[in-house]
Amino acid sequence: MKQNTILLRFYEELNDFLPQDKRKVRFAYHFSDNPTIKNIIESMGVPPSEIDLILVNGQSVNFFYTPKNDDKVSIYPVFESFDISRISRLRAQPLRETKFILDAHLGKLAKYLRLLGFDALYQDTESYDFLPSPIDQIGKKDKRIILTRDKNVLKKKNITHGYLIKAVDPKKQVEEVMSRFDLFSKIKPFSICLKCNVKIVPIEKNKIANKLPSIISRHFNEFSLCPTCKRIYWQGIHYQTMLAFVRQIRKKKKISKNIAL
Repeated sequence: MKQNTILLRFYEELNDFLPQDKRKVRFAYHFSDNPTIKNIIESMGVPPSEIDLILVNGQSVNFFYTPKNDDKVSIYPVFESFDISRISRLRAQPLRETKFILDAHLGKLAKYLRLLGFDALYQDTESYDFLPSPIDQIGKKDKRIILTRDKNVLKKKNITHGYLIKAVDPKKQVEEVMSRFDLFSKIKPFSICLKCNVKIVPIEKNKIANKLPSIISRHFNEFSLCPTCKRIYWQGIHYQTMLAFVRQIRKKKKISKNIAL
């Protein structure tokens, strides 16, 4: 059977899935049957969920394209923050309501995302009943972006929106996610319970006065309540510390002036 050869080039973070000698370079790929471009990409260990654009000889194609001998193929990562609707996008449109689900290695990142006002489910191994299904199933069902540091998670067939976290430090991870999905203008700090991941609601002081420490009751008048765990929030020292963190994140990118803390 005749052997065919194409030239492949993977861009940006897709290189993280490749052997060192094939990163950021165009390289030859040999085949003798009739694989689709999706088959070839998967054989290289790159999850299709990480890909949003494939160009063959400068023209966009879908995953079912069958490469021809001497084709030059360029493969690009997801464009969550950009409009490429006029070309052959390889998955559904970007998620307009940004929701995340994180694996067991990203607990601190989940809390930081909640702090910034983003819906972030977390697969806590110590309370796994909170997520009764694997994160890939929940991600697909609830249209959540899967965040993980495990390359193998994103290789599952049913994942359509996922991102491999590169940073190790949780605060750097936050900056990475905010930049990757262009979320700076969507920050709504202190709007989600850090424990339960549900929206907190304002509550009158007189309705919770008997639950407040006397010193808190004397010095604060505005409170919010988590309707699920009944945790009470107020603007104490911890609030000021978190506020400084939010300001630090916002400084990473110039955002609209009408978004105030």
